[in-house]
Order: sequence, then structure tokens, then C-alpha cells
Amino acid sequence: MDSQRSGATQPVRDIPSTGLKLAHGFGAAAFGIKNNGFDYFLLLFYGTVVGLEPGLVGLAILIALVFDALSDPLVGYWSDNLRSRWGRRHPFMYAAAIPVALSYFLLWNPPDWGQTGLFLYLTGLAVLIRTFITFYETPSSALIPELTRDYEERTSLQSYRLFFGWSGGSVMSIVMFGILLTGPEGMRNQEAYATYGIIASLLIFAAIMISAMGTHHRIPYLHRPVETGQRYSVKRIFREMIETLSERSFLALFMSMVLFSVATGLAASLNFLILNYFWQFSEYQIFIWTCSVILSALAGFVLAPWTTRKLGKKRATMALGLLAFTIQPLPVLLRLFDLMPANGDPLLFPLVLAINVFDLALIIAVSAVAYSMIADLVESNQVKTGRRSEGVYYAAITFTRKTTQGLGVLAAGLILSAIAFPQGAPPETVPEETLWWLGALYAPSLLILWMSALFFIARYKIDKAEHEENLRRLHEAGA
Repeated sequence: MDSQRSGATQPVRDIPSTGLKLAHGFGAAAFGIKNNGFDYFLLLFYGTVVGLEPGLVGLAILIALVFDALSDPLVGYWSDNLRSRWGRRHPFMYAAAIPVALSYFLLWNPPDWGQTGLFLYLTGLAVLIRTFITFYETPSSALIPELTRDYEERTSLQSYRLFFGWSGGSVMSIVMFGILLTGPEGMRNQEAYATYGIIASLLIFAAIMISAMGTHHRIPYLHRPVETGQRYSVKRIFREMIETLSERSFLALFMSMVLFSVATGLAASLNFLILNYFWQFSEYQIFIWTCSVILSALAGFVLAPWTTRKLGKKRATMALGLLAFTIQPLPVLLRLFDLMPANGDPLLFPLVLAINVFDLALIIAVSAVAYSMIADLVESNQVKTGRRSEGVYYAAITFTRKTTQGLGVLAAGLILSAIAFPQGAPPETVPEETLWWLGALYAPSLLILWMSALFFIARYKIDKAEHEENLRRLHEAGA
């Protein structure tokens, strides 16, 4: 293939080594740790320990989400078109390491300010962290279509990323609940959160640097943007982004990812309430529950590539999704009709835990296959436009994953407000009617969101045959 016209300097090896997959995937631990902190600890820390009004915490997160809507696609477009001796992606990855780690450390070590000062402090850091993590996560994810053109191997690469992303966040939860928050002050121990900030920041820095350095040797094999002679302008940037994102299969995936993320955020926001109040599990049982996520991540890591080989990406996503998304709300729905063991029954915890481990593995596998479908859009769009726009596509997906802290938390808050759930009340004092309504709104909401996501997935059109045809056409165009 002519390297001048294809934009690559050397042929691309289609089967990445295990070492390359490990290095590339390990970087997702940075996003997983950051997401885990925002999902599970940020509201608890600022709203309960630091003393900032919970409504202001939610507003700060929402403001950061608005900034994401602007910054994510711009970072993606910039990384698609950057020309440097380190390629299009790696300069962003290296540049993000220190700012992400430093700002995340500062997030958990706030000054002793009043409500306005703390709100501005939290808002500024939330914007910085989410922008800096975009500078790493979007270019790093956008490497997947370039590290391999193989249909199944792209799912394998994505599986490594999700495995390390979920495991990274889970490890930090285990550290928090198993070590740092076990003192007499429990979850109100401010020093524990400061220690968490140090550990998490160091791990984020290490994950980014290991991933960037571990994939650095692939730079000579990666695509280089072709000089067109056209000047960049705001009008041109937005015209090209709209042209790229108007692909029908992408729009179907984008809508499904938004719904996936809202459902995930809703489940994460209410997770500890469901475990502590609805099922009345003990702190030790919740700790075991947290540890079990790593088992689900490992099972999903194996399951996603296997189902892709057997069924293809779209059919695998639909089959796994139908199974996963009907199982997830099932225990809660059964409890509403008194078809589950009573709280305190020795059978209840192992039964619900086993269902969750299996179901979460399916959800992780669905996510891995669905995210890998983005990679196949790259060549489809390149056939039509002549541009490779991995960054723009993955920026859009990075944004949808961040909606878990925005729309998901908002949905959870609406449910709690609708049932007038008492704040800070011991589990045994909450009325049974309130708990019944918690389950009655939680489970159907999840079911509706998940099934709506599958409705859009069904409208994705690119299968293996079309992907290989796109590769053939691009090869002929460049040969």
C-alpha cells in the first residue's frame, strides 16, 4: 500500500500481542478509578464529611458535564489531526498524566472554606479532572482501530480495557471499605479520603504512563493525517465533526450508549441504598459484594471476544443484552411480589450475590462488544469522507460514559425525592412501604432504560462482511 496516500509509514500487524493488549488496556484503570470515585465517594465525601450542600455537589457535577459536551469532541478532533513526531495520540496521553493525577489528589484534599468557596473549588476541579481525563482516555481509546483492523481482535482489545477499568475502580472500593473506612469514624473519616486521594492519584499516573510507554513503539505503524492544504477554521471543524457523527450506525450506537450510561449511573447511585436498606445486608456482606466485581470483570473479559466470534458484534450485543438486562432487576421485582427469601434469611445474600456476579459479567461483556462496534465505524466513515476520525467517535463515547455522574445521579435523586426517602435513617427504621416504592421505581426504570438501549443497537448496520468490504475498498483506493 502506498504510504503517502494511506497515511501510514509501515504495514499494520493485525493480531496485537498479549503484551500490547495488556499495556493498552491497563491505561483504562485511570478512567475506572476516576469514575469509581465520582460515582461512589464524591457525593458522600463533600455532602457528608466536608459539609457542602448535596444539591451544590450535584450542580458542580452537572456543570462539569456541560463543559464535557464542548471539550470532548474538540479533543477528539484535535487528536485526529495532530501532526507530531510522536504521532496523533501519544502527545495527549503523556501530557494528561500529571494534570489528571494532581487535580484528582486536590479533589480529596479541599481547603476549609465556606459553601460558596467549596462549591467553586469542587466545580473547578471537576471540570479540570474531566477535561484532563478526556485528553488521555479519548486518544488512548482511539488507538484501538489502528492497533488492529481485525473484526474480532478489536473486541479483544476493548475487553482488556473494560477489564482493567472495572478492576481499577473495584480495587479502590476494596481499599476504601476494607481498609481506610474501617476506623471508629467509619465513612466520616476525612483523613481516610485524603489517603485515598494519594493512592488513587499515584495509580492514575502509573496507569497512564504505563499505557503510553507500552504502546509508544507502535507510533511508526499508526496513521498520519494527510496534509490537504486547507486552513483550519471553526466552521470547517464543526462541519467535519457533524459529517462524521451523522453516520446512521453511529447515531444508533450513540443513543444506546447514552441510555446504557444513564442506567449504569442510576444503578451505581442507588446501589448502596438497595444493598443496605432494601436487602439490609451487613457492612461485611457489602464488602464481599464489592470484591466480587473483579470476578464479574474477569468473566466479562472472557465472554465478550467469545460471543463476538460466535455471533458477530450486533447479534452478540443483542443476545447478551436481553439476558443481562432482564436478570438485573429480577431479584428486586421478585421481592416486590414476596417471591424472594426474607431479609436475614441465610439463603438471601448468596443467592442475590450469585445473580449479580453473573449478571454484571454479562453487562461488562455487552459493553465491551458495543464499544468495539465504534472501531468498525472508522473505516466506514473513511470510505465516505476520506478521513480517519477515531478521536471524534471515541470522544462521543467518552462523553456518554461520563453521563453516569450527570443524568444517572439526577434520575436516582428524582426517585428518592418521589418516595421521600429519609436521609441518614438506620435501615430498620425506614417504613416497608417506602422500601417497596424504592424497588418499584428502581427496577422498572432500569428495565426501560436497558431495553430502550437495545432498541437503538438493533439499528446498527455494520457487520463483519461489510467491515471487510470497507477494508478492501480502502486498500484498492490506496494501492
